[in-house]
Amino acid sequence: MTVVIVAPGQGSQTPGFLEPWLAEPRFAAHLDSLSDAAGVDLRTHGTVSDADTIRDTAVAQPLIVAASILSLSAVLDDGRRDKVAGIAGHSVGELAAATGAGILSESDAMRLVSTRGRAMADAAALEATGMSAVIGADESELLAKLEALGLEPANFNGGGQIVVAGALDALAALQADPPAGSRVIPLQVAGAFHTRYMAPAVDTLRAAAATVDVADPTLRIWTNRDGSAVASGAAFVELLVGQVASPVRWDKTMESFAAEGITGIIELAPAGALVGLAKRGLKGLPTVAVKTPDDLAAARTLIDQETAA
Repeated sequence: MTVVIVAPGQGSQTPGFLEPWLAEPRFAAHLDSLSDAAGVDLRTHGTVSDADTIRDTAVAQPLIVAASILSLSAVLDDGRRDKVAGIAGHSVGELAAATGAGILSESDAMRLVSTRGRAMADAAALEATGMSAVIGADESELLAKLEALGLEPANFNGGGQIVVAGALDALAALQADPPAGSRVIPLQVAGAFHTRYMAPAVDTLRAAAATVDVADPTLRIWTNRDGSAVASGAAFVELLVGQVASPVRWDKTMESFAAEGITGIIELAPAGALVGLAKRGLKGLPTVAVKTPDDLAAARTLIDQETAA
């Protein structure tokens, strides 16, 4: 069992991406139940809402987690849950991963992600902040420059990519004078996620997390905090709460995959970003991006082939 499943984070959504899923009644019914739990019209946002609407953090986060949960159930049908090595999520994807690991129920995960999205949107509205991806920089040089500018690293994504966050004028200064040999690409997000600017959202999410039932994982799960596997459900939930205002260490998660001999990665919908990082950080590893139901066969085949091997 050497295939892992990964759930993407914010920014992976695109207009209309749920349209192919809703063509099948079982997926439509499942989405409606997730929508009811979140209190968000996910059917509309996943089909007809425009890019600006689904960029709203309060919309984007439940939409992404619902899509991952929807596709997860399909990937793991016919007993395949027992055939995978584990699961991990990038940023908000940790809530989808927690359902796959048995830590949270789907309805509780959707309630929490709805609270998380609103709380982070409220925190982002307090100051004008943003995020930029820095590609190809020497890490020590970049971190020194960030400190000088009052910026923070938000996502260590591996493969030479670090997402940084903070005040808009400081991000502009970084783009104007980037570290040697690097590119700075502004991201279309609403605030400086995974930094000190999100501290107000942590308390809100922690209070909401105290109201849900939490179980220990029955499927191996890794945390964004440092890439380690977590055996306690309560500890995992506490980590994902605090992670709202601390960096995502996806680089460490991929290092754990490599150290544990993982031989394949399946990314849940809305897929693409994490398999892209795997192709740079875990070169040669077979990957499947589950973007539509048409990709399910390839995902199931990968699980079955790796199990048989």
